[in-house]
Amino acid sequence: MDRPGTRPEPPYARIVREIRRRITSGELRAGDRVPSTRQITGEWGVAMATATKVLATLRQEGLVQPMPGIGTVVRVPEPVPVRHREPAAADDGRDPARARLVRTAIEIADAEGIAALSMRRAAAALGVPTMSLYRHVQGKDELVLLMADTVFGAEFTPVPSARTWRERLELVARQHWAMYRRHCWLAQVQSFTRPLMSHNALAGTEWVVQGLTGLGLRPNELLHLVVTVYSYVHGVAVNLEGEAQARQESGVTDDEWMAAQAPAFAGLLSSGEFPAFSRILRSPGVELDLDSLFEFGLLSLLDGIAVRVRAARGRTGRR
Repeated sequence: MDRPGTRPEPPYARIVREIRRRITSGELRAGDRVPSTRQITGEWGVAMATATKVLATLRQEGLVQPMPGIGTVVRVPEPVPVRHREPAAADDGRDPARARLVRTAIEIADAEGIAALSMRRAAAALGVPTMSLYRHVQGKDELVLLMADTVFGAEFTPVPSARTWRERLELVARQHWAMYRRHCWLAQVQSFTRPLMSHNALAGTEWVVQGLTGLGLRPNELLHLVVTVYSYVHGVAVNLEGEAQARQESGVTDDEWMAAQAPAFAGLLSSGEFPAFSRILRSPGVELDLDSLFEFGLLSLLDGIAVRVRAARGRTGRR
């Protein structure tokens, strides 16, 4: 019960608290199914969007994980072996078993999301004991690094005809977007303050930086321009896996979800409190999805960078 003077607890938070209690008390054990979105809507009488947010919150807390063919289950803890060695290349010809492990892990993450990937899950897919995988990688962190490095190596390709700074930045942005589209989990493991030590990712950055060299940009300015473009693409892409998981777990497509929310949304717009926003949404040709957001934002960002490049050239007397 909410205390007087406090804001009511949102429905999803109350449900999260109850399922969390069941897990921590042992009522639900590792590997047990937790209520599905449909079961949550039936038991607690909430909307599908609320049920989806419940499972998403529990995943973020590390309490549950999706399991193919079963549903969402209480997370199964992984063994933590004690090993110390430097990460190796995913496929350097010396360890074909490692390369096979990395390919299998990518397939799992592509199909089920990065939260579904564990050493145990990968071992099951390969048909080998879990502990045997630690002969090839130190653990999940190294496995994820090798996965990312493999994807960057396979899917980023410099194009010799992209000679101007704008062509290079646009090419790398579009290739990264396509890469995130194919591998939604990749955006979840990327960080720009604690970057993955990926040789192939750095090789792509080197190619982009070369295209910006000689424009009169200060070193710190050049670095920030490159990372800003990367960050923009990443910032849009982090929504991809959440959308895919919501569709997978709820069985409701994005269009179906929006259609279900239409009456409530129409009520907000007809209230008269948001006239400017209402005019925009009721205008012909207005649409918004992640692809249109990426396109509009990228071109706007490149136009802004062009202003800085012209200023840098003017400052240094370059044409």
